Amino acid sequence: MRTGSVSAEKKALRRAVRERAGKLTEDCRRASDAAIRRRVLDSEAWQSAEAVFVYVSMWAEPDTRALLADALAAGKALYVPLCRPGGVLEAVRIRSLAELRPGMLSIPEPPEDGERAGEGTIELALVPCVSAARDGRRLGHGAGYYDRFLAPCRCRTFCLCYEALLCDAIPTDEHDVTMDAVVTETGIWESKTAD
Repeated sequence: MRTGSVSAEKKALRRAVRERAGKLTEDCRRASDAAIRRRVLDSEAWQSAEAVFVYVSMWAEPDTRALLADALAAGKALYVPLCRPGGVLEAVRIRSLAELRPGMLSIPEPPEDGERAGEGTIELALVPCVSAARDGRRLGHGAGYYDRFLAPCRCRTFCLCYEALLCDAIPTDEHDVTMDAVVTETGIWESKTAD
């Protein structure tokens, strides 16, 4: 069955990329984080968005803490992920980074009783990955939270990825959401399917 084959390919690729990620030095990560942040901040999509969704980074992902602070400082409505049972991800608004508390997998999350994003509220979503390809295909962590969350959204999507963790090709299923752009420290790679 093709789906099983894709699932196995993804699992093997995640393992290989995580091994690569473990070899990145702290200096390399810091320099790449700063360059990725600059590219996001300089993008028209970020500058024009009044409401943004930004993931809270964990190990091996480009650090988003500065971008979270940037969004608040710019007066943008900032929404961050809240993982719910059953693989559901919700976008919850925060007005201060102090509102974040360890949640599922110890990743900082917003308060459960926070304001949810209404339909069409979010204009730009910054999305994490294990790896990505320059054509906008994304390899997530495997739980499907972001694909389910993004499928009905009409916002722009930027996947943040270290250049060293990019792959030429990412195996995909029909439910996998293609990003509008992949942002690395060296550039912003627009998907051919982006408007």
